[in-house]
Amino acid sequence: MQLVSRQKSLKTWYDSFDGRLYTNGIICEFDQSRGASSLTLLNFEQRQIIASQEFDAIPSFGNQFSPGKIRSCLETILKMRALLPVYSLGYYSYYINILNKDEKTTLRLFIEEYEMLNNRLIVQPVRGYDKAAEQFIEIITTELNLSPADKPVLLMALKLQGRKPDDYSSKLNINLDPAMRADIASKYIYSHLLKTIKDNEQGAIANIDSEFLHDFRVAVRRTRSGLSQIKEVLPGKITARFSEFFSWLGQITGSTRDLDVYLLHFDDYKSSLPVSIRDDLNPLHEFLFAKQQKAQQELAGKLRSARYLSTLSEWEHFLKEQAPPNPVEANAKLTIQQLADRRIWKSYKRVVQEGSAITEHSPSEALHELRKSCKKLRYLMEFFQNLYPQNQLKKLIKSLKELQEVLGEFQDCQVQESNLKLFSEEMLTSNIPAKTFLAMGVLIQNIHLRKCCARRNFASRFKLFKQPENQSAFKALFAPKD
Repeated sequence: MQLVSRQKSLKTWYDSFDGRLYTNGIICEFDQSRGASSLTLLNFEQRQIIASQEFDAIPSFGNQFSPGKIRSCLETILKMRALLPVYSLGYYSYYINILNKDEKTTLRLFIEEYEMLNNRLIVQPVRGYDKAAEQFIEIITTELNLSPADKPVLLMALKLQGRKPDDYSSKLNINLDPAMRADIASKYIYSHLLKTIKDNEQGAIANIDSEFLHDFRVAVRRTRSGLSQIKEVLPGKITARFSEFFSWLGQITGSTRDLDVYLLHFDDYKSSLPVSIRDDLNPLHEFLFAKQQKAQQELAGKLRSARYLSTLSEWEHFLKEQAPPNPVEANAKLTIQQLADRRIWKSYKRVVQEGSAITEHSPSEALHELRKSCKKLRYLMEFFQNLYPQNQLKKLIKSLKELQEVLGEFQDCQVQESNLKLFSEEMLTSNIPAKTFLAMGVLIQNIHLRKCCARRNFASRFKLFKQPENQSAFKALFAPKD
């Protein structure tokens, strides 16, 4: 046996904030020691190394890595999310060679010695000495009673802290008792959304990646929708005060998010243009980036303001207060099942009524209003999803999503078309080449064509949503029972 090296090392695991790598069966480890530092991607389900490479420092985004297996894997899974340190753990690493009587290496052993976790032994066979590896494994499993590790070190390390690799999700998954009083259930919903807001608050302020602000805004929007749709269950003054506050939050975050989206879609903008003029669009990226940085700074200041911090604290305090035994609000004493049925059914009928009234001659505002109504219906269905048969509800939500996609495409194109024209006017005061404005004109025309296509597709998509099968399913799940 030959001890090749013994050194103190630091292992840091990386993933996105929402655990996208782990969800896809991948663990990202960065090992640092005095001699070298390397990043390794492991498929922990198949127990295989995907790729390993030496790095001095870890880039923030997948597309910032050099071309190769690591970049390809990270970029595909992470997309717009940043790669963040999840957990760090110090350990001693031992590199040992097993020699035969001829002093030739027949087996390599790597031992990781942890202070609070079980140690890890990695057996690496040497070419031509496969039997030596088999014999060694037989000895350590039978005589030393060692067993193969069935869980990655990361899981065990996080377990010490009561954490999981994928312990954050922006998805609504609220377990409501159908018999729960409506006002109490609404507080459960708002508390879940408040946690999402607070989870993403610092990431949105620091601008770590665009998804922090996205998830922050979705939780704010869902809260606003809840306050307007889950009616007469909370005191009127409370509803009015915090409806105004969350409306303000939606307004102050809107500009930064819009600019985030333009930057995220910029490569798509370029690829939609003829190859010969794609690079002419680059000054627009510089303009959008500068504008986003300014909007981000203003937003960060507002999310650190006394108004934001004190009002959010008041909201949290209210949600933690015990509900009154005899609330006076009209719907507070209903069961959440009763209220959910009423609100979803009413919201669904409104969507059908508004959509049925839209013709090819209807103004754009009619589609915009329908889009908002669809969003409210979707939020209600997601708030109360555990109260209904999952398979049936998922089909209805899927159908609603498909309608929303057409309406969203129409609205997004309309806003982008309008804003790009405004941006070009702002850019006129700068020393921007004329060819950039020509490229922007082509881009605006392309977006206009997409908007027209979405408008044409609306009728067929709404017809699918309104089909008798869906109407029967909505009626069976949510309509008042005679």
